[in-house]
Amino acid sequence: MSIARKTALVYCENQFGLMDGKTAGGLVRHSEIYHIVGVIDSSLAGKDAGEELDNQKNYIPIFANLQSALDRLPDVPDCYIYGKAPLDATIPAEERALILEAMTKGMDIINGLHQFFSDDSEFIEMAANCEIEIKDIRKPPKLKDLHVFTGQISKVNIPVIAVLGTDCACGKMTTAVELNKALNHLGIKSVLVATGQTSLMQGARYGVSIDALVSQFVIGEIENAVLQAFERESPDIILVEGQSAVSHPAFMSSVGILKGSMPDGIILQHPPGRKFRCDFPQLPMPTIESEILLIEAISQSQVIAIALSHENMTETEIKKTIEGYENRLQLPTTDVLTCGCKKLVRTLGNRFPSLDRQNKLNSQIIPLLTTK
Repeated sequence: MSIARKTALVYCENQFGLMDGKTAGGLVRHSEIYHIVGVIDSSLAGKDAGEELDNQKNYIPIFANLQSALDRLPDVPDCYIYGKAPLDATIPAEERALILEAMTKGMDIINGLHQFFSDDSEFIEMAANCEIEIKDIRKPPKLKDLHVFTGQISKVNIPVIAVLGTDCACGKMTTAVELNKALNHLGIKSVLVATGQTSLMQGARYGVSIDALVSQFVIGEIENAVLQAFERESPDIILVEGQSAVSHPAFMSSVGILKGSMPDGIILQHPPGRKFRCDFPQLPMPTIESEILLIEAISQSQVIAIALSHENMTETEIKKTIEGYENRLQLPTTDVLTCGCKKLVRTLGNRFPSLDRQNKLNSQIIPLLTTK
């Protein structure tokens, strides 16, 4: 029996559809926990969130501010989600005021930042007065509940696939979510292990926001999440969400994912239209070839397919890029938001015959997968 989703309003001022608005974008596309009823971004007020993200109307309105949202929505939403993921360590005063106002309206606060609202004395007092809950998604488990690497990952005898990337905010989570849905739609039991706050908000049952952990426990927590998914769900395949990029000088997350999950294959996400690293305009993007070489040099895993992010690209450019990559790299290439997951599903079926033991991935079923 499915649990009713809570209604939620997502705050994403001046960032919806942009890199730092990836949390809001992910929730608008998919969430098993929250029913998104609106987005706050005054720069896009009056527009449809689906059209802004994917050129496809989803009837989630974008509002100029909190009051206009509450004036137009039929009911006060259950939750107010802070939907931005900035590099800044703390939120500005005007955003604090909005959170406090949302509390006074009776909305629970869902926070994906490293700044924990549940440790803030002003927020704690207001939450108590308004009888609402504050949930910090990135707050790590207590020390006694954390895990170090044990090597028990070797017990996992089904395919484990990591969706890594060449940069931050380039579509890794979206590809992992779409592929997970496609596999389950075909009757292949797939479980997604989350490694970031947005996937946890979307409803992933296994995983932790690894960039909030002490480094000693990152690899062990990833291993433990994969083991839990394997032992509790008896899945046919496990997908592991990627973070950042192995080559990115600012982050170590991808290396921890490679070590902790010991994947049997890697789907590599890449934004061909991006010139510079996300949030680092002085750092040029790596080539996809250099990222593949680096991944395969430091792990025993191979890149088995390429998934593209179509930002700053036309449909013609996407098609030409897919053809060019497949000819040059000899790897299946797709963009799951425009072309669906058929190529990725076929690749998994060809690479891991155990997934196709009941002929679930044959050519008669694959066309049933959604293409967008």
